[in-house]
Amino acid sequence: MPKRILLFSGASACGKTAVLRWLLPLLSGRTHPCVCKIDCLHSDDAAVYGRLGLPCVTGLSGDICPDHFLVSNLPELFAWADNRQCDTLVIETAGLCHRCSPATQRMIAGCVLDCTASCKTPDKLGPMLTQADFIVLTKIDMVSQAELEIISWNIRRLNPSAVLFRVDGLVGYGVDLLADWLLESEVCRSFEGDTLRHTMPSGICSYCVGETRVGAAFQQGIIGKIDFGEANP
Repeated sequence: MPKRILLFSGASACGKTAVLRWLLPLLSGRTHPCVCKIDCLHSDDAAVYGRLGLPCVTGLSGDICPDHFLVSNLPELFAWADNRQCDTLVIETAGLCHRCSPATQRMIAGCVLDCTASCKTPDKLGPMLTQADFIVLTKIDMVSQAELEIISWNIRRLNPSAVLFRVDGLVGYGVDLLADWLLESEVCRSFEGDTLRHTMPSGICSYCVGETRVGAAFQQGIIGKIDFGEANP
């Protein structure tokens, strides 16, 4: 079934679920969406989506990087959406690793950014921001217009092609513009042969497979070391 895959990534507690709570009813009027929530240990967000009357599945990654976990489950998620005859699959990520980006070429990838975090936050988000098709600025009511302009300028410097949406997740301000833009986006007829937009971080080290002892003697695989030659005197 032709469908849209809408990816909402971003740091933890940046307002992803708050945005989707307002967005999904607008999408439901013109599409048949379902939701996948990715988290690590626990999530109650399925109850939020359930109250909206939408099919929702929660994926808990446990000891695995949640973004790696998501990519490993994409074929199964596509099949799950097809079985429920849903033409829009909305994926909300866990938002822990800022270096990862689970976005593929044929998804519509978004990054949600909390304006109260810092004006320098865009520089810390990596591929989830630089590879995004759209960027949602949340908690806009809690910062000044000057701060908002600085954040927007920093985003455009890093990703000049992304479309910016300013949204208030408490009352839903600005979500209608985001919904209209998403519904005008291209529908993908097949995800066969789809590829990631950006590589995942390299692995595996000894701590990835359960090592708990600290020290060079217990470090194996791909590891990184601080360059102390660049340290301040």
